[in-house]
Amino acid sequence: MPRGFAPPPRPWLAGHRGVDLAASPGAEVYAAGEGTIGYAGRLAGRGVVTVLHRSGLRTTYLPVRPTVRRGQTVGVGDVIGVLEDVPGHCAATCLHWGLLRGRAYLDPLLLLGHGQVRLLPLRPTTPPPSSPPPGVQP
Repeated sequence: MPRGFAPPPRPWLAGHRGVDLAASPGAEVYAAGEGTIGYAGRLAGRGVVTVLHRSGLRTTYLPVRPTVRRGQTVGVGDVIGVLEDVPGHCAATCLHWGLLRGRAYLDPLLLLGHGQVRLLPLRPTTPPPSSPPPGVQP
């Protein structure tokens, strides 16, 4: 993996909103999960495929020459395109894989059980009233 997930501190700042996976030009690209193709075509000079998943997540893949069309359903591991050799993003050919929930970018490695998990602390709560020991009447 030449480059990992490095989200910007603010949505409008520069960052790396996905992961780069090393691969050879012409390599098949597979859907990470079942869903419906939301976009398959050229965008900013690169081929892009977006899969909309029932969970509300979206996965993105680029630069990819799509072999699917918008509205088509795909399953886990279905071929959705082939990797294009588009200079400028990576030193060597790579697949940029992204994951979004709404407009928020997430680490796509979380789908594989990897990635950085950030847990927030729970707010202190008042403990429930204690119950008397068994056999003792309140």
